[in-house]
Amino acid sequence: MIPAPLVAVAFVYTITTGPEVTAPQASLSTQQKRAAMQPLVRSATKCIANRVAEDPRFTTGADLGDLIVDSMPSCVGPVRTMIDAYDRFYGTGSGDAFFIGPYLDILPRAVDEWIAK
Repeated sequence: MIPAPLVAVAFVYTITTGPEVTAPQASLSTQQKRAAMQPLVRSATKCIANRVAEDPRFTTGADLGDLIVDSMPSCVGPVRTMIDAYDRFYGTGSGDAFFIGPYLDILPRAVDEWIAK
């Protein structure tokens, strides 16, 4: 389940940036699309994880969800790039659905793992 603050940031982020209208790239295989998305997902996650790790509240046991939400303004570029690419590969609106669904579902765990490296 997605923590409420992450849902809120997803909603605000989607409204403020808006989707890019695109048709899916049908010429690529599913495996090629996944391979193309991996560095973009990694870049967005790395940005968020680095901002969380740099936040002084991180060492005091602050809520990870709150820290992730607070990191989003600094990471709009990589996150928007990831969403727009997802739209290009899978169709308009799929990037936002990916972001507010599967991506946010795993983001807290991914941030924890990234910081632990």
